Amino acid sequence: MQKISFPLQGHPYVELNQLLKLCGLCDSGGAGKQLVAEGVVKVNGKTESRKTCKITAGQKVALGDVVITVTQD
Repeated sequence: MQKISFPLQGHPYVELNQLLKLCGLCDSGGAGKQLVAEGVVKVNGKTESRKTCKITAGQKVALGDVVITVTQD
């Protein structure tokens, strides 16, 4: 399992599709939306269907064997 820490750097949230792009798990925000639409992305252990849901500090996003932990800084 690969673990990635993503700091929000003062922002209140990041949209799910953009998080996948910024962490290098897909090439674009559109590709991130497609992954969410396919039902392969989980937020805090539950499958997420909202492509641009707001991910805040403390949440964990999983795609395959990759887990992204979102932090404030």
